[in-house]
Amino acid sequence: MRLVQLTVPTGKRETILEALDERGVDYVVTDENSNREYTAVVYFPLPSQAVEGVLDELQDAGIDEDAYTVVVDAETVVSRRFEALREEYDNGDVESDRISRQELQAEAESLTPTFAVYSIMTIISAVVATAGLLLDSPAVVVGSMVIAPLIGPALGAGVGTVINDEDLFVESVLYQILGVVLAIAAAAVFAWMVRITNVVPPGLAIGEVDEISERLAPDLLSLAVALGAGVAGIISIATGTSVALVGVMIAAALIPPAAAAGIAIAWGQPSAAIGSTALVLVNVLSVNLAGLLTLWYAGYRPENLFTHGETEERVRRRVVGLVVIVLVFAVFLGAITYSSFVTSTFEENARGEVELVLDEEEFAQYQLLEFEVVMDQDYPFIGPERVVVTIGGPPGESPPELADTLHERINQHADDPVGVEIRYVGLVER
Repeated sequence: MRLVQLTVPTGKRETILEALDERGVDYVVTDENSNREYTAVVYFPLPSQAVEGVLDELQDAGIDEDAYTVVVDAETVVSRRFEALREEYDNGDVESDRISRQELQAEAESLTPTFAVYSIMTIISAVVATAGLLLDSPAVVVGSMVIAPLIGPALGAGVGTVINDEDLFVESVLYQILGVVLAIAAAAVFAWMVRITNVVPPGLAIGEVDEISERLAPDLLSLAVALGAGVAGIISIATGTSVALVGVMIAAALIPPAAAAGIAIAWGQPSAAIGSTALVLVNVLSVNLAGLLTLWYAGYRPENLFTHGETEERVRRRVVGLVVIVLVFAVFLGAITYSSFVTSTFEENARGEVELVLDEEEFAQYQLLEFEVVMDQDYPFIGPERVVVTIGGPPGESPPELADTLHERINQHADDPVGVEIRYVGLVER
């Protein structure tokens, strides 16, 4: 529910009140004594879904941007006419649940902080995320998402497009570009300082840290996070519900991958940053694409009817452009996903071969103690470098034919030659 307060220009009082009467809207009128070109101030409650239509009609009746209109939340309205008005606008569809175009624009603008605050919060978020990744701490990484101020620019571009506010669109795009650059740069500088000061153990292999490695070689499922965040973000602000948790979800798609890219750069492995940087870019584009499509589906259109066709064409061009770019990145992520699938299949087959060999009669006295596939560091398309097999058996016995057999059988499942390291442990029966 909303309470609307607007000033009535001279000569428009009767026209505006008649428009409200025709809509069945309760209102209160007070005289305006500020010696300006207004005769009265009108207050009236409206269901949230009725705000846009009523304000558009009143604007046609003479309320222009030189006047001011204030829309605030109303906790409770007790009125039979109001209940009838709410039932009239509640159609049970998406459009009946959304806030007005005017409120949406104000909400999108309010979610984007000033340049200084945005920059500082983005840098802090990236630094905290970098620390969390290096500590291999999911809790710290989640904490970095909470403080990231990314939701406003991420959704503002779509809002600016559908309501024909190019200033909002341009500002949101620039903020997003700045956010990505700042996050990666801040992460790289912080990680470099941590490395040269030996805050982390010297010789730390970033590929062995789970929180980092999973973002250096992202898979296709990462797209679902970004698309879901974009849809959820728009639905949250369009229905007037809390956007705090959705903001965390959007940050989850952007901040940790950016921090992983910065860490890879600081560790002198720019090729390892390719996957995480691609993930950041595709997530940014996916959030914008999902938000734009959701806004158009929810029925948001420009204020001026004459710009509908122009805006629709603009939306179509931007959607097509975003889809093409997202698909290109999706192919790249799909290739990484396929590479991971091949690696997992190799690991499973190689282990199976080891077990089959040890089940043979001539090697029955040996048993598999441990099996490990060591990956190379060729991110983002990592693959098996060598296989380490730890076998237990009678003390003092290590038949060379077992090692040869395992090497041959394991490499049957590899596209490129894979080293096989056999570690023998003597087992004493008690």
